[in-house]
Amino acid sequence: MCTGRVDLSFVLRAFLNGMDGVFIGGCRLNECNYVTHGNYHALNMALLFRKIMEHIGLNPERLRIEFMSAAEGILFTEVINSFGKKVEALGPLGKGEGLDRREVTSKLEKVAKLIPYLKLVKREKLASRLNKEEDYKDLFTIEEVERLFREVISYHIDPEKCQACMICLKKCPVEAIAGGKNQIHVIDQEKCIKCGTCFDACPSRFGAVRKISGEAVPPPIPEEERTLDRKSKKQSALTR
Repeated sequence: MCTGRVDLSFVLRAFLNGMDGVFIGGCRLNECNYVTHGNYHALNMALLFRKIMEHIGLNPERLRIEFMSAAEGILFTEVINSFGKKVEALGPLGKGEGLDRREVTSKLEKVAKLIPYLKLVKREKLASRLNKEEDYKDLFTIEEVERLFREVISYHIDPEKCQACMICLKKCPVEAIAGGKNQIHVIDQEKCIKCGTCFDACPSRFGAVRKISGEAVPPPIPEEERTLDRKSKKQSALTR
């Protein structure tokens, strides 16, 4: 019912499913029937994703967003015909940019994993209300997006501090944490979506989850070494 419902993941799914272009149409800005004015969220999301497309080597013209009244059938037809011709001229997704299909899929899948992180880091800008079209190009810059991807935050559970309380494990939205009762927890970096839920969930008295940026994540400890030796930890704490 509202373009505000259009998520970054929807656009990614369309491209991953082989679409050569994605069009988003919504009601005119400032004419939203909902107090949330979701069409601004859709606009900002599209502006961000266009920069992401540029970052991964795809033509941002493959994504278009327009606002119009439901009564403007002629305008809608003109916009769709124009966009269709544009996408046709660009050619198949990736091929027109000199990328093979597997490379495009790999790039899009990596972006898909970071959607929760991107929405969290850019939540303030994604909620902006831009009234002038000339401001669109400045909301997100390619330099900003490149820095965002370069400085992606990762999370690591310190095996020396983990108490196997299972709080982070139970709260992880994508089941990226391996562990169990009396088992030191480990984050699967391939599954992790960088949402920070584990960091927020870990009790402050443990402080086992570490936020990492700009450096490599330590390798996980071997599975055979993950059994928690509570007596040893307690003795170590008493010694300190």
